[in-house]
Parts: sequence; C-alpha cells; structure tokens
Amino acid sequence: MQWKVPLLVGLIVLRTHVCSCKFVDIDKNSKDFASAVEYAVFQFNEDQEDEFAYKFLQVRRSQHKRWTLIYLMDLEMGRTVCKKHDEDIDNCPLQEGTEEKMV
Repeated sequence: MQWKVPLLVGLIVLRTHVCSCKFVDIDKNSKDFASAVEYAVFQFNEDQEDEFAYKFLQVRRSQHKRWTLIYLMDLEMGRTVCKKHDEDIDNCPLQEGTEEKMV
C-alpha cells in the first residue's frame, strides 16, 4: 500500500505534464493544415444563408492542439460574385462596392 500512493501521485503529475494539450503554432503550409482550411471554408459556405460563396484569402493564425487533429485558425475570407455551388470559387472575383464583405 505504501508504494501505491507515490506511484499514483507520480502518474497523475506525469499525465498532466504529458497531456497538457495546449494550442501551438504550426506551419501554415503543412498538408494537414491546408486540408483543414479547405474543409473550414467549405463548412463556412454551407452554413451561411448567403447565396454567394466566400473564398479564402489568407491565414492570420494557424495552431493545433498537441497530439490531436484539432486546429485553431483565423482566416480572412471575401465574398465573391459566384454562387455557393458554382465551380472554381477560388478564381471568382471578389464583390466590390456596397456588396463587398470580408470576414
């Protein structure tokens, strides 16, 4: 019984140290992050009631939680002249004037 308490305390301390799943900066050009950005933009467009599509412009922050595939990203996107389900939204021009919208 005497050895179980220090072992348990040691495992708890070790677990909290090893599993401190903080968000850390990552390379914006990594393959996995690029896939996550593409998925996030797709989901954003699907969830919007707006009939126009938004396209990705730039990454402002790219992070992930250690030992997971959970990403934290700040993206800049612009509203295009194309509809949501048009092909090749990446090449659509952005709206200008009163219809211009950035998120």
